[in-house]
Amino acid sequence: MKVNLSLELVRTFVTVVDCGNITKASKLLLRGQSAISMQIKRLEELLDKKLLTRSKIGVVMTGEGERFLPDARELLQLNDKIYMKYMDDRVAGTVRIGAPEDFATSHLPRILSNFSNAYPNVALEVTCELTMQLLDDFDAGKLDLALVKQDPDGSPLGMQVWREPLVWVSSDSMSIAGMSVVPLACAPNPCVYRERAITGLKKLGREWREAYICTSLAGIHAAVRAGLGVGVLPKEMVPADLRIVNTEKAQLPRLRATEMGLIESKGLSKAAERLREYIIQELEHK
Repeated sequence: MKVNLSLELVRTFVTVVDCGNITKASKLLLRGQSAISMQIKRLEELLDKKLLTRSKIGVVMTGEGERFLPDARELLQLNDKIYMKYMDDRVAGTVRIGAPEDFATSHLPRILSNFSNAYPNVALEVTCELTMQLLDDFDAGKLDLALVKQDPDGSPLGMQVWREPLVWVSSDSMSIAGMSVVPLACAPNPCVYRERAITGLKKLGREWREAYICTSLAGIHAAVRAGLGVGVLPKEMVPADLRIVNTEKAQLPRLRATEMGLIESKGLSKAAERLREYIIQELEHK
């Protein structure tokens, strides 16, 4: 006898895992906490497996829960892909989107690939620039959507869709603790990462110099790799051949996080609206 898994139950399970607790998941799913708990229980009964356990900080997956999670995500992704294929097969046109190079070469390709699979009739024009140039292009009407770096403590440029913990990076052979002057490999001003590095060094009382300035992310990576200076990158975007610096040992300041904001032009096309919704959906639990 074949048993059909309820997509609603599967989606509830994934949402609870992503949120970390039932309270947040209930708000996102617009259901009461008791209803969420009941759905998890029904799914566990269907699978005859214990998937989640409660803890002081929320919920924790069991071994069976960790085993089931990739399959659950795959099932929901296939469901959403099929649904969008038949509901939005008439969505077409060109969407112009801008993003900083580090984000555009790390997280954005996966998002845009999944979007293109769901909306094959939409063409994407991607612009990779520093945030200030993206803002200029957006103001000039050259972009429909733009992902821009913004200060969590300042006035938001757009809707927050991503938060980035920043870290110092260097080559394996570089020793920073004994240096009287910290050499920086960074983008030119204005740059959020550059500002974070310099502000932190000043507060710590460490001298610094701009050893290598480049608008290209690949160029900055190459400079750090060659030992020309230390750089600042989001923790999840550090290349495998660069080392995250221990701030205490290197006597470097801890860096405040930055955010990614999504800005949109007025009168978005249907295709641009779909991409905006897709980006928000893909990033909100990451």
